[in-house]
Amino acid sequence: FWSNIWFSVEARPCAGRLVQCACRPIQQGMYTSDDHPTILQSIPGIASIQAQVAALETECGYRQDATASGPDPKDRDNADAWVPRSPWMNRLTGVHPFNSEAPLSLLKEHGFLTPPTLHYVRNHGVVPKLSWHTHTIDISGLVHRPMKISMAELVRLPTVTIPVTLQCAGNRRKEQNLIEKGIGFHWGCAAASTSIWTGVPLRALLEYVGMKEKGEGANWINFDGPEGEVPLGDTKYGASHSREACMNPARPCMLAFLQNGQLLHPDHGYPVRLLMPGYIGGRMIKWVTTLSVTEHEGTNHYHIYDNRVFPKHITSKEEATKHQIWTDPAYTINDRNINSAIWSPAHCEKLPLSVETYEVSGYAYNGAGRPVNRVEVTLNGGRTWRPATILRFEQPSEYGMCYCWVHWRADVPTRALRACGEMAVRAWDDSQNCQPERPTWNLMGMMN
Repeated sequence: FWSNIWFSVEARPCAGRLVQCACRPIQQGMYTSDDHPTILQSIPGIASIQAQVAALETECGYRQDATASGPDPKDRDNADAWVPRSPWMNRLTGVHPFNSEAPLSLLKEHGFLTPPTLHYVRNHGVVPKLSWHTHTIDISGLVHRPMKISMAELVRLPTVTIPVTLQCAGNRRKEQNLIEKGIGFHWGCAAASTSIWTGVPLRALLEYVGMKEKGEGANWINFDGPEGEVPLGDTKYGASHSREACMNPARPCMLAFLQNGQLLHPDHGYPVRLLMPGYIGGRMIKWVTTLSVTEHEGTNHYHIYDNRVFPKHITSKEEATKHQIWTDPAYTINDRNINSAIWSPAHCEKLPLSVETYEVSGYAYNGAGRPVNRVEVTLNGGRTWRPATILRFEQPSEYGMCYCWVHWRADVPTRALRACGEMAVRAWDDSQNCQPERPTWNLMGMMN
């Protein structure tokens, strides 16, 4: 639904400011001991890839995260003590597992491209300690050439490099939980981030291993992380995707191994992760360890019992089981929904009346490769809307697809803000689909 914000106005001439407001030995993960420069130089075409990334970073004004210089002391007593992290990330489920989003002020400050240590993180358990040199992906099922493929062999296949916005299906869940607490934790509106990803297209990989024809039953591709990553099911986090989605030339699905021209950060899947542009983050498996081609959809615990939007009358997991809807594809989330958020002014920010106008701003995104066509802001509960200027950083693909967020801004008279107790933003796509005025509460707090 519309993204709302409440704020106060203070009549004083000075400008308001937003103020952001000895450890035991650490057992290192392989990411910290692997020789990154040597690995990068071993990747065919790395100079061209990094030149492409550098050009886009320069165009977008990309800046590294200055807040992350190593592990966060808050992790000193858990299994992630070795993982480099920014101490400014807002941890939403306690210290561990690491589920976090950046302060909106930092997300806004860094612009279109997000540094890995400010990119939102959804971890269900410990970060696996994997090495580029020893990690393999076990590929099996309905393929002519089952194999365990190493990273060295994988990166010799064709690659693609594109910017993609990732977003958790629970982004802005806190607003739904204020209506009625569901079973998910409080995501704010910073569970969305954008990076430049480089990887091997799934089409190229599946052709390399000889995926069988659809008539032979090769209908689903199942991806799993390593054993022991998560507490439930078979202790592997997994997802199952249709053949059509994985092989669609208009959607550059890939096994990604670079983020912003560098090796993946451990929180984002080092050394390799699944990337499905336009999908929610929960369907993009990190630390991919197994890939299988099957006739029927996979049954991984997290594929079935997570990332669903239930009808409003389903108020418990038991009710969902009673109505037999866990495996009903009508409730599955793959592509994300159209959404927008305000990051300026911030909640409770004080705005000086000495300036005539104030620039309201934020972001918007859409799923399935559909563009955001317009963004509008209201100061009077939706009776009238002010058009916002959209800042686009991404060129549509050869298929007309867009997989990144846009930023937007609108100059609003300060006197109008003074008379306004609440503002809201809404986004539209190219089919005139619009964010609804009111939220549709659901048990998992998804797709707000």
